[in-house]
Amino acid sequence: MASGTALIYDEEMTTHKLLWNDPICDIEVPERLSSSYEQLRSYHLVERCVHVPAREGSEEEILLVHSLEHLEVAKSTQTMNEEELKRVSENYDAFFFHPSSYRCARLAVGAALQLVDAVMAGRVRNGMALVRPPGHHSQRNAANGFCLFNNVAIAAEYAKLKYGLQRILIVDWDVHHGQGTQYIFEEDSSVLYFSWHRYEHQEFWPSLRESDYDAVGLGKGKGFNINLPWNKVGMGNSDYLAAFFHVLLPMAFEFDPELVIVSSGYDSGIGDPEGQMNATPEVFAHLTHFLMQLANGKLCVILEGGYHLKSLGESVCMTVKTLLGDPVPQITGEMAPCLSAIESIQNVRAAHKPYWKWLAYEVLQNLSTKLHLLKKANSNPSTEHESKITNNNTAKVERFLELHMKNILFPVPPIKTATTCFEGSEHFLPEHVQLVKEMDRTEIKALVSGFYADLVKEDKTLLSLGSMFAILDKILKKEVCNGIAASPTAALSAAVALRHSVRFGFQRVLCVFVGDMQMIPDTEDGVTFLFRFIWGFIFVLTKLLLLLKDAEGNDFFSAVLGFILPVAYSYQPNLTVIAVGPNRNLGINGIALLVALLQGLAESRIFAVIEDTETSLMQSVAKVLMGASTPPFGIYVPPTQEKVNKIKALRDQFQQDWKMLQCS
Repeated sequence: MASGTALIYDEEMTTHKLLWNDPICDIEVPERLSSSYEQLRSYHLVERCVHVPAREGSEEEILLVHSLEHLEVAKSTQTMNEEELKRVSENYDAFFFHPSSYRCARLAVGAALQLVDAVMAGRVRNGMALVRPPGHHSQRNAANGFCLFNNVAIAAEYAKLKYGLQRILIVDWDVHHGQGTQYIFEEDSSVLYFSWHRYEHQEFWPSLRESDYDAVGLGKGKGFNINLPWNKVGMGNSDYLAAFFHVLLPMAFEFDPELVIVSSGYDSGIGDPEGQMNATPEVFAHLTHFLMQLANGKLCVILEGGYHLKSLGESVCMTVKTLLGDPVPQITGEMAPCLSAIESIQNVRAAHKPYWKWLAYEVLQNLSTKLHLLKKANSNPSTEHESKITNNNTAKVERFLELHMKNILFPVPPIKTATTCFEGSEHFLPEHVQLVKEMDRTEIKALVSGFYADLVKEDKTLLSLGSMFAILDKILKKEVCNGIAASPTAALSAAVALRHSVRFGFQRVLCVFVGDMQMIPDTEDGVTFLFRFIWGFIFVLTKLLLLLKDAEGNDFFSAVLGFILPVAYSYQPNLTVIAVGPNRNLGINGIALLVALLQGLAESRIFAVIEDTETSLMQSVAKVLMGASTPPFGIYVPPTQEKVNKIKALRDQFQQDWKMLQCS
C-alpha cells in the first residue's frame, strides 16, 4: 500500500513576473508561490512530505495537448526584450510574457508529470505541486488567463498514455471556469471534468455561454463535462459541501476514476479579490478528504489561482495537512446552502439526468416551485450569505484569518487508533494500532451500577464493556484520535458509549448503526422517529442517531451522500459512534467507505464498535481509521426507483431541520 505525500516546489518558477503595468495581470505575482511554501514551512509540513524534484516538461509532452504553433511562440519569447514581450502578450486575453516564462511553464508541466509518476508508481500515495504559471485556462493554441500550458490537461493525457488509464477525474475548484480544460476534453468520455466557478449569468470572466450548467460535453463526451455556475458572490462552506454531496461525489463514485487530479485554485476562498467568496480554508481540507476516498487514494493536487496571499497560504496548508492524513478540522459557518446555490445545483442535476444512473429515478421538482417553497418555509430567507468580512480589505482578511485559524486548529493526538487486545487481534490488526489496557472488572461494575444499570442486565455483557470504556475514555480525553472495539453486543455497547460520552461532556454525538440493531439508546430527553425503510432516525437534545439497516450496494451512495452526510454535516457532532451489528446487507468495503467518509466530522474523532465475530471487518475498519486508502466499492449498481422514492420522502420530511438536504 502506497504511503506518503509528495510536495513539489521549485523556486525558479517565481522568476516568471510582470515587467510592465497591467491592472488585470498584476495580481499574478511570484509571492503566490513563495509565501505558500513558507506557510507550509511554518506549520512544519514541508519536512513531513516526500520531496520530489520538478523537471522540465518535454516538447513531446507539451504537444500532447498544445499545437506546435503555440509551443513555438512560447519558445520564441525567451530572447525578447520588454517591448517585444509586451507586444506578443497583447495577442492573448489576460496573459504576460517574461523571458523566463517558457522555462517556468515547462517546469510547471514537468512538476505535474512528476507528481503523476510518483503517485502512479506507488512511491507516494498522493501529493501537491506548487506551480506557476497556472494552466487551466490555456487552450490548444493560445495562452489565456495567466496560463501558458495546461498543466492538468497535459498530466491527464500523460497518465492515459503512460499508464493506460481509462477513467480520470479532474476537479477544478478554482473560482474561474477552466474553459481550456473543458475545450480539450469535452468530447472525451475517459475524462470527467467538474468545475464550479463564479459566473453571475455570464457577467464574470471568461463570460462564456459554454461555462453554464447546460454545457454537458459533446459527442461521446456528453455527460462528462460538469459545470456548476455560481451566480452570486459570497458562496460559503455549506454551498461547496452541498455541491460535493449532491453533484460531484455521486457522479465520481459512479464514474469510479483510476486517478483524481485537482485544478486547485484558491481564489474560491475568503478574501480573494477575484472570487469574492466566503469559504474559509478548512473547507479545502474537507473537499480533499472526500476526494481521497476515490481512485484508491491516488490524488494529485496542482496549484492554479489564488490571489490573497494569506488566504491562499492557509488553504494550501489545509490541503496538505489532509493529504498527510491529519484529522480534519471542524467546518465552520451555518450549514445551510443559499437559494442561489440550490438553484445552480438543481440545474446541474437536471441537465445531467439523461447521462447518469444515479439520477435516473430522481424526480426533479419544478425549480421555480421548489425555490418558492424553500423561501416560504424559511422565515428569514436570503438569496446569498452574509459576508464574514469585507473581501476587498486585505488587512481585515488577514486579521480574520489569524484568529480563525487559531480557533479551528487543534493539537493532533499522539496516537491515531487504539483498541484492546482480544483473541487473534495481533494477527490481523495493523501494526501501528495502539493496544490499551482494559478497565478493571471492579471498576466496570461500579461504573455500570452507578450510571448504566438500566441498560446492562447480564454479567457477561457487563464484563465485555471493559475494552469499550478503556478505548472510549482515551478518545474522550483526546489522547487518541479514534478507536475500535470488538463486542458480543455492538448495539448495547454503542448505547452505553453514547450515554458515557454525554456524561463526559460531549454534547453533540452522532451515532450510525449498521445492521440489525435490537436495542437503541434511550430517548427520554427527546422525541423518537422510526421508519421501516433504511433509516431509524432519532433526534434528541444531545444525540443524533442514524440506523442503516437494509442498505445494500445499490442504495448505499443515495443513502450516504444524499442523506447521512448532509444531515451529519448539518448537525456538526463532536464525536461519531459507529456500531455494526449482525444481519447486515452492506459489505465490508461499503462499511469501510462509510467510516472513511465520516472521518471528516468531529475532528475525525470516531469510536467504532463491531460484533466480535466480524474479524475481516475489524481489520478493514482499523486500516481505514489508521489512514489507509478505502478499498474499491465495486461495480456501481444504481438504486431502484422504490429506494430512491423512499429516501426522497425522508429528505423532504427533514430538510427544514437539516438544510443541507435542500439541494436534492
